[in-house]
Amino acid sequence: MSEHYAKSGVNLQAGYESVKRIRSHIERTRRLGMMDNIGSFGGLFDLTRLNVSEPVLISGTDGVGTKLKIAFLTGKHDTIGIDAVAMCVNDILAQGAQPLFFLDYIAIGKNNPDTVEAIVKGVADGCVSANCALIGGETAEMPDMYSSDEYDIAGFCVGVAEKSKLILPSHVNTGDVIIGLASSGLHSNGFSLVRKILFKDHSLDPMMKFGEQTLGETLLTPTRIYVRAVLPLIQQCKIHGIAHITGGGFVENAPRCIQDEQGILIHKGTWPIPPIFTFLADLGRIPEDQLYQVFNMGIGMMLIVNPKDVEEVLEYLRSHHEHPYVIGEVTDTPGVVIR
Repeated sequence: MSEHYAKSGVNLQAGYESVKRIRSHIERTRRLGMMDNIGSFGGLFDLTRLNVSEPVLISGTDGVGTKLKIAFLTGKHDTIGIDAVAMCVNDILAQGAQPLFFLDYIAIGKNNPDTVEAIVKGVADGCVSANCALIGGETAEMPDMYSSDEYDIAGFCVGVAEKSKLILPSHVNTGDVIIGLASSGLHSNGFSLVRKILFKDHSLDPMMKFGEQTLGETLLTPTRIYVRAVLPLIQQCKIHGIAHITGGGFVENAPRCIQDEQGILIHKGTWPIPPIFTFLADLGRIPEDQLYQVFNMGIGMMLIVNPKDVEEVLEYLRSHHEHPYVIGEVTDTPGVVIR
């Protein structure tokens, strides 16, 4: 090991140990098309193994944002990787893609193999949930850029769809019904506001009880991954449009899956709102209309379907462990109305 490099704050030996530990987690993500080249300069995936006649590749990249600060605060690092995967695979699912492979990038102040393994375990858990192969990544030890107990994580995924089964705004019809899929909580958005309210304005203890969990555990609940439940419906052509409700809430994300001349009408009270949202609203004195501009408010994904398919889609989703609700419809008036 280079003594001079170690004196600069980079521990190559710890890096080698981290790589050794994460190989077993990578192996758990194996799926059709994954090739044996972990440790090479690039990740490989064999598209010829897939039964897709007109393949369109769809890619997405994202991070976890300042939710990471909650992981630092609590010392819990084994779920944040799920968030990194979820933010990417749910995005490409909204275009009709079957996730194929994922790569992660971890920049860390000090390479602690326990922490790196916990992070990558979460990434692998997310990939298994999405049937997405973890085929590579990068862990960069960056002293002076991050403190010794801090890191950042980002991800990149690629999926494939039959050209004829892409989810496009042109497929959405006025009068289509909107089905909302329950979120697991805050997911990975709005945490700058969350942290301001809870830890700057009110100095709350993340270890305080919040229902059956601690507040920290509630905040770190990983983003729900919808791939396994929704993808078969896409392949059956039951879905006209999809919106992943992330940063910007309903107001920003809902219009992204419809045509310019169409609008979205959301009926409040048609789904249960998780307690964390009302807690934040009361503590931060946030007007209700602003909540829907920042948070998912309990709906992590919107599916737009033909009215005649609603009951079939609801039944299918329930049988696949989702909690779906009819929450609105597509209108001929541009904009998002929540009433």
